Amino acid sequence: MTAIALIEAAAARAVGVVRETPLLSSPFLDEIAGRPVFAKAEVLQHTGSFKFRGGWSAVSALDDATRARGVIAYSSGNHAQGVARAAALHGVPSIIIMPRDAPALKIENTRALGAEVVLYDRAGGEKREAIGERLVAERGMTLIKPYDDAQVIAGQGTCGLEIAAQAAALGMEAGTVLTCCGGGGLSAGIALALEARAPGLVVRPVEPAGFDDTARSLAAGERLGHGSPEAGLCDAILTPMPGEITFPVLKRLCGPGIVVSEAEVKEAMRLAALRLKLVVEPGGAVALAAALFHGRALGEGPVICTLSGGNADPAHYAAILAGG
Repeated sequence: MTAIALIEAAAARAVGVVRETPLLSSPFLDEIAGRPVFAKAEVLQHTGSFKFRGGWSAVSALDDATRARGVIAYSSGNHAQGVARAAALHGVPSIIIMPRDAPALKIENTRALGAEVVLYDRAGGEKREAIGERLVAERGMTLIKPYDDAQVIAGQGTCGLEIAAQAAALGMEAGTVLTCCGGGGLSAGIALALEARAPGLVVRPVEPAGFDDTARSLAAGERLGHGSPEAGLCDAILTPMPGEITFPVLKRLCGPGIVVSEAEVKEAMRLAALRLKLVVEPGGAVALAAALFHGRALGEGPVICTLSGGNADPAHYAAILAGG
């Protein structure tokens, strides 16, 4: 099955479950950016992020017998919640492996969604992959990886189908689509969808400074790591390097990566709250930061940016909005 066929099949299974999220705009943001800016509000998706798309796609694609045994995922929070919710809606068990230093809200939400949460010491060197392999062997459950999974990528690609249709409704035949990028599942899924449905829209992955493994890899033409610990302001998108499955897609279809500073991320969060009335977590605000503050890197034309997650820790979010 081709990539677009997988995405379209995922979209068919998502009907009545996954939300179609809006493209939002503000003249105040357009003025800052010096161009039309449209925000794809995935913060309004179930579980507060686009990750529900991939979680639902992967769980719903399993055959009945396999799905009944349950699913396992590892994540710092958003993929965790997406898979947990998808499993709960199917009435099957889920185990989510999460770092102890993940935001407390994300751990609490994952448990509240019905998952069994297994915590590990990321800072101390424990590896989630090893824990996942052990639990798969012990429980006979299916592992759903956060980005290196064809069905997860297809689920994220449903966001790209929506962007293509929404851009067409606006008469937008060409432009830039900025994606918040960790392992590359969202970026790859959207790029594959746009290749088939809106080839005039070009994806540009966006990452925070110090964790720009995708930008480095695209520049080098091969997968590279960033060499930093997986801990920082933009926790939701801090991965060691692009995925084995996702990177060839990014290399073939995406423009150069863009890197934004923490200060720009915080200002983008503040402006999203002020002008769009949306709570956006740091990792979910990097694409908006690029749209607003990196215009020279974007060329001409309108910009669509993903607001990929809104699961900000309340105290942390309040501090950022207050200038902390």
